Amino acid sequence: MEPNVCSIDRLVRVALGVVLVVVGLVAFLEVIAVGTTAAVGALLVGLVLLGTGTMRLCPLYSLLGVDTCGGQ
Repeated sequence: MEPNVCSIDRLVRVALGVVLVVVGLVAFLEVIAVGTTAAVGALLVGLVLLGTGTMRLCPLYSLLGVDTCGGQ
């Protein structure tokens, strides 16, 4: 499969993914009180964003026909 996540989109996904994973981990350590559900949600979304950003492939983008690479 060809990459469909490039440049700014990729950087935003990776940065936001790291932030959400850290927030989720900190919430599990009970440093911040956001609840277990929110912590799990943050971890899952963060991991998905990290995965799609590092692999440069978003399955949802493929389904919707979106390509931020501009056909590169």
